[in-house]
Amino acid sequence: MEKGKIIAIDGFSSTGKSTIAKAIARELNFLHVDTGAMYRAVTLYGIQENIISENDKENALQIVNHLDEIQITFRYNESENQNEIYLNGQNVENEIRSISVTNLVSYVAKIPEIRSFLVEQQRQLAWNHNIVMDGRDIGSVVFPQADLKLFITADAQVRAQRRFNEMEDKSETTLEEVKANLIQRDELDSGRENSPLVKCDDAIEIDNSNVSQEELMENIMRIVQSKI
Repeated sequence: MEKGKIIAIDGFSSTGKSTIAKAIARELNFLHVDTGAMYRAVTLYGIQENIISENDKENALQIVNHLDEIQITFRYNESENQNEIYLNGQNVENEIRSISVTNLVSYVAKIPEIRSFLVEQQRQLAWNHNIVMDGRDIGSVVFPQADLKLFITADAQVRAQRRFNEMEDKSETTLEEVKANLIQRDELDSGRENSPLVKCDDAIEIDNSNVSQEELMENIMRIVQSKI
């Protein structure tokens, strides 16, 4: 087996990482892997099994005892033209975007054993695949040798509106609550002891606050084509 080309995309929540990664993957015919979705799937498992809840966030450590019961896979959805995530054989692409998962995922993602469990799976995907992988520690931990590293940023208000628009049931929360959650998650992701979110020295920073999707992708594809 050979390791393929790797594009690593990191950044804070709701900066548009996955949208950018999907677009690059389609353009280059690479495999797209949304690692944030993997952490969300583990979090969803914890909620479904009554291991963690809003009132018992710190109980997330107990999920470590159930990792051998968790199977995460990606399957291509032709009608949506994207990979979708499956948890133990069930499509959970929509369920992992719920506010309950959003509020708990950082507590799950900071646990070293869970990160190691998922990082190993992420690295396996690079064998015999050219991949675009987005997350928070792809360039720094998962693939420090990536062929190209991008770090995506965006204004907090823009990010909050983006996340709010993605929600199917907006009655669950308000825009201001979404923004507060994003800011809290920024602090948790940057401050955690294990694999904190950092911008690598060799990463190219892209601001996705106030730019059209077309202009953004033209700029990014110029960078990609010069590096890959």
